[in-house]
This record gives sequence, structure tokens and C-alpha cells, in this order.
Amino acid sequence: MVRLFVLAAIGSCIALTAHAQTAIKRPIRSIVASPPGGPSDVQMRLFAPKMGEALGQTIVVDNRPSNNGIVGAELCARATPDGLTICVGNSGTHAINQTLYRKLSYDVIRDFQPISLLGTTGLVVAVNPKIPATLQDFVALGKKRPGTINVGIPGATGQFAGDALWKLLGIAVNNVNYKGSSPAEIALLSSEIDVALLTPLASMQHLKSGRMRALGISSVKRNGLMPDMPTMMEQGVKGYAFEFWNGIFAPTGISPVMVKTIHQAMLHAVNAPDVRDRLVALGFTPGGEPPEVYTSFVRNEVEKFRRQIIESGVPLL
Repeated sequence: MVRLFVLAAIGSCIALTAHAQTAIKRPIRSIVASPPGGPSDVQMRLFAPKMGEALGQTIVVDNRPSNNGIVGAELCARATPDGLTICVGNSGTHAINQTLYRKLSYDVIRDFQPISLLGTTGLVVAVNPKIPATLQDFVALGKKRPGTINVGIPGATGQFAGDALWKLLGIAVNNVNYKGSSPAEIALLSSEIDVALLTPLASMQHLKSGRMRALGISSVKRNGLMPDMPTMMEQGVKGYAFEFWNGIFAPTGISPVMVKTIHQAMLHAVNAPDVRDRLVALGFTPGGEPPEVYTSFVRNEVEKFRRQIIESGVPLL
């Protein structure tokens, strides 16, 4: 029975690969709605060679940065659903934006077919070395100088996670928008801003060098790469937990066969030891869930953030 199952699985993979090689004649464009060097960009460039190997096609990463990733997400939503255009969406572009914006140029549920999750991670609340590095001292500074602490906003996840945190801490800050994680990271290093919520990928090396310091991490549990960094909940911020995630989407209307084909290519990539080890080394928990599981996950995230945004009273854009 097991042998029959394995043979069937192999046959399915061969059929999917054959379909991909005959149906796809041009390079596949993967739209990343942020600048090079950010978490979505780095993960897609890590996956692209292995996925291309499985598909027998080149995957070209097309960076389209904008505030909260709207431009890139809209480009993907409007693309022809032939399997030649995919995109990397995240908890901001494909969950938070749906409620955060009064008039969004795309609909997460209607306009996209989720393929699979790339990875998840918590957000480091990173500060410039000139800012107090304990949460208690930071709160005291915020209350002493309301509205003077500049917070870099790399995307919708960082904005909402930050706004919710400042509200729980009872401090007023000044949000400064950037077109992705990399510009916010540079701004923090150059003292253009005082604090930013960044992934371990964007902050880890700077924390080690002392060019940034950390107030804590937003995840439910501590990150294995930074076991000494406490979560915000451990420091008394009750109920505060945010995870940044990203994954691959295609425009609605893509054929079920192509969905399976792209997912198989993702599995080929995520199960490659060099890719998986690199993801973990960058602070991510690898994904790879089937399309139907990922679709349910995205829908739940949209609804979860809808409730949280409404309950938090964060101003809509």
C-alpha cells in the first residue's frame, strides 16, 4: 500500500513537472512589494533558484516597493492568471491592509489564490543606541517627551504592531513611513529615526555589533537565534503578540494544476537542506503548507486583524 502511494506521488510530481515545462514558455515573474534586502525579497531570492530548478524555468524577482506594499500587491492582483506571475505577500499586504485602508485597490480574498507560506517570525523592537534600551526607561522617555520619538514604519505589519504596542504602553510617538524594511533599517542606523519593528533578518547583525539595541520581540515565544531577548509579554505587556509572515500568491483564476505545480516547486525548495538551514539561520520558521491550508490561514488572518484593528481604535487610512 505504501509502495502504491509513493508511486502515485512520484507519478503526480512527474505529471506536474511535465505540465509546467510544456505550459510555461517564458520566465516566471515573482513580484516582491518591497526593496531588495528586505525579508520578503531575501526569502524569495533564496527560494527562486530551487523553484526554478523544479519547474524547469527561470524565476525573475521584480521589486515594486511602495508604502505598505500596495503597488506590488495590486500589480499581482491584476496580472493574467497563467502561472507566469506570482508574488510574495505578507501579514501586512495580505491581511492588515484589508481593514487598515478604507479604500484598497485590491481585495485579498477575491483577487488572490494563496499558494503556500514561506516563513514566519517575530518582530524585534529595535532602537537606536542613543535611546534607552530597557522597556521601562523607553516608556518613561515616551511619557516625558510625547510625540517626539520617531518610529520607522517599514510596512503595515510594523505599523499596526507598533501602534498597538504604543497604545498599550501609554505613549505617543511620531510614525515615519518607509517603502520597506531595508530603508527603515538604514534610517535607524543613521539616527534618522529612534525605533523600528524589524525582523531578526534586518536587525540581528546590528544588534550583535551594538549599532542597534532591542527592547524585546513581538512573538509569543523567544526566538531561538536570540534566546536572551525577552518577549514583550514577558515584560508585562499583556496580550501583546504579533508574528510577521509571508508567502506566495497568484492572481485569482490560475488553474488548479498550476497551483499544485507551483506548490510542488515550493516544497522542493523548502525541503532542500541549504534553503531550510538558511531560513532558520535568518530567524524564520519555514513554511510549505498545502494551498488549501494556506488559504484558510490567510482568511483567518484577515479576520483576526480586522477584529484587532477595530478593537484597537487605530485610525484607518
